[in-house]
Amino acid sequence: MSTFAQISELVRQEALRAGFDLAGVAGVHDFSELDYFPEWIASGYAGEMRYLESRTEAGHLKRASLRSAAPWARSVIVSAINYNTAEPYSTEVTHPERGWISRYAWSREDYHEVVMRRLRALETSLHEVSTEPFQTRCYVDTGPLIERVYAKYAGVGWIGKNTCILNQKLGSWLFLGVILTSLELQPDAPAPDRCGTCTRCIQACPTHAFIAPYQLDASKCISYLTIEKRGPISHDLRKGIGQQVFGCDICQDVCPWNRKAPATNNEDFETRPELFNPALEWLAQLDHAEFARAFRRSPVKRAKLSGLRRNAAIAMGNSGKNKFVPTLRRLSHDKDETVAEAAKWALGQLGDANSQRDNHP
Repeated sequence: MSTFAQISELVRQEALRAGFDLAGVAGVHDFSELDYFPEWIASGYAGEMRYLESRTEAGHLKRASLRSAAPWARSVIVSAINYNTAEPYSTEVTHPERGWISRYAWSREDYHEVVMRRLRALETSLHEVSTEPFQTRCYVDTGPLIERVYAKYAGVGWIGKNTCILNQKLGSWLFLGVILTSLELQPDAPAPDRCGTCTRCIQACPTHAFIAPYQLDASKCISYLTIEKRGPISHDLRKGIGQQVFGCDICQDVCPWNRKAPATNNEDFETRPELFNPALEWLAQLDHAEFARAFRRSPVKRAKLSGLRRNAAIAMGNSGKNKFVPTLRRLSHDKDETVAEAAKWALGQLGDANSQRDNHP
């Protein structure tokens, strides 16, 4: 029978064999980084993401304390995989007739499924090395915990000022997967913070979503606005969205640790050409059938058709291109009120006189 110490040592080996690039173990503690979470929720910084407010029967925020959410858990195994591809960064692409879909959503399969397959393989391997039964549970972005905090204490990387996990060798283009286990495993040393005095991510954010270093007002974040936000987007944030139609990579694109971030050779993350800097005309005029076909098994589905077309209309308004006026005029009469309103705003931005009376800030 393998000892828990041996299992701790095997975690990295089995994680690499399962296809991960990094792995480590964190204990289950109420880390200091978690103290801020209740205040963050109370301040409204989560926007409409109500799932982040999930509570235990006793009324405690699950993500504020894993001890409350999963009292049986003794250790957290955190694995990471590099999804960076060789395509240019959004800060290097300036085509005004095209929109930007975040780098993580370019592949042919939803990353949740890709990472979960690897987690299951790792989970199976861990059970095979011990004759003693123990409990495990796998999560990819859906668990009752703040993954980046445990990633830090598992030694996978440090939490950057943009709140992303950063690794000295791989940068921040990392998908995280976690396995909660009832095993008392040997934890790794936490990763040291290497951001130094750099504040490029904070300065580069077009919507000023960072309250302070390491603190994000998600309700102003372009990723939140283009993916999670339903209905109209606040007018004072629309110019800052620029050409982003699904997610935002800017705070990662400008990070010095990503200058030499290696590109993955993993075929699971190979870029679908049609999703790299896609044409705004195409996105704005998608119907339900085309949306379902184009984004099958893609995280882009989370924005829903209405949200993606709304975002495309806003990007058209930010483009400065009058060639979009005919399309926007048609969209301004769309049966989807959110899309129609965004199109009217965009026409106003392009100086279309016929739209002015309908465009109310």
